[in-house]
Amino acid sequence: MKVDLLTAEIGSTTTIVTAFDKIDSKKPLILAQGEYYTTINEGDITIGIEKALKIIENKLGEKVSWNKFLATSSAAGGLKMTVHGLVYDMTVKASREAALGAGGVIKYVTAGKMRKSHIKKILEIKPNLIFLAGGVDYGEEETVLHNAELLKDLPIKVPIIYAGNIAVVDEIKEILSNKKLYITENVYPKVDQLNVEPARKVIQEVFSEHIIHAPGMEKIEEYVDEKIIPTPAAVMRTTQLLSEMYEHVLTVDIGGATTDVDSVTEGDPEIQSIMISPEPIAKRTVEGDMGVFVNAHTVIELIGEKILRGKFSSFDELVKEISPYPKKEENEKFMSELAEYCFIEGIRRHAGKKKHIYTPLGRKTIAQGKDLTAIKYIFGTGGVLTRSRFNQKILTSIHGQHRKHPDELLPKNIKKVGYDKNYIFAPIGVISTIDKEIAMNILKEDLEFFE
Repeated sequence: MKVDLLTAEIGSTTTIVTAFDKIDSKKPLILAQGEYYTTINEGDITIGIEKALKIIENKLGEKVSWNKFLATSSAAGGLKMTVHGLVYDMTVKASREAALGAGGVIKYVTAGKMRKSHIKKILEIKPNLIFLAGGVDYGEEETVLHNAELLKDLPIKVPIIYAGNIAVVDEIKEILSNKKLYITENVYPKVDQLNVEPARKVIQEVFSEHIIHAPGMEKIEEYVDEKIIPTPAAVMRTTQLLSEMYEHVLTVDIGGATTDVDSVTEGDPEIQSIMISPEPIAKRTVEGDMGVFVNAHTVIELIGEKILRGKFSSFDELVKEISPYPKKEENEKFMSELAEYCFIEGIRRHAGKKKHIYTPLGRKTIAQGKDLTAIKYIFGTGGVLTRSRFNQKILTSIHGQHRKHPDELLPKNIKKVGYDKNYIFAPIGVISTIDKEIAMNILKEDLEFFE
């Protein structure tokens, strides 16, 4: 049979292929899904895709062909980036927001004039991309020009994105003429103004070029009809679609290695009036120490082994049997305990805080970081939040957290909690890049809410 669309989400642990049909209708069909271990270590990512496709064909009972094939990926280590700006709380912060929102993996950050020690660190990291910014438009110029001069002599081939002071674009082009240079709009064009979306788009373009040539990924071009985008960026796109449907939304994606949190909200006007620095409306954070497979042992340490032993009599056996595919209910329950910690802690780390400072006029309350107090809808995606029999318990554990942590800017008036029923938030995000209406229709069919 010929289907309208196949999508592949190529993760660090698993590859998931989904078959869609009747995508031009108001009720698109999700025909079947196949899942197999990601085969990047075998030197060929398409082995895992073929195995997942075979599972789909077995489910449908016939050979499958397709009109279009789209893919997202977080395999091959993602897109390792270093970020270099002027003032940490201004241009560096804006650069980080752009990088994280685009699915970049930030390995190193510097603020102010770079030194030889910084260059040494970059060489150790061997990034796939360097992000250079600094200065508001027509403002400070010296620092970013100094940093460009240092980066010019890097003895590695690495593309550089410049998203700084527009006044020195010509000089930057001249200094970095020996590098593959991408120029985009300033991420911090005016004081207290973020402009991260143009930079995010360029980062995704660079990702597409990098991922095609990453070890094990070379053959992916045989399949895909459009550019591959980072899985985290695709989930962010889906969260932005959700914000158009519901407003003030938050998505948590718990994977084997990381917990990603995406929010789209302007926050509460009362909190905004005491904010000391701007935050993007669409924000992503990634917690690289919290996952339920690759980083399960780290999460166990964060929770505390003694606490978990008190809840699970067979703790030692359960630790040995940690897997992306838990076999028994007790294994799944143990994984859900880890996931609940990742879920709550991921949101807490994403959220900003109220702080109390003392001034000559007395105590004053300020707010810093992302304001989640206006969030009304929370969604879960990732294997454990879509497929675990305990996903409702995990997702509803956020209720009441704002009372436990009154100075944290956590959601406090949640209307509904739902999840990605078919585990397709990433495919929906990549579909939205070619047809937003189709993506919206698939999203409506996919959502499941808990009453």
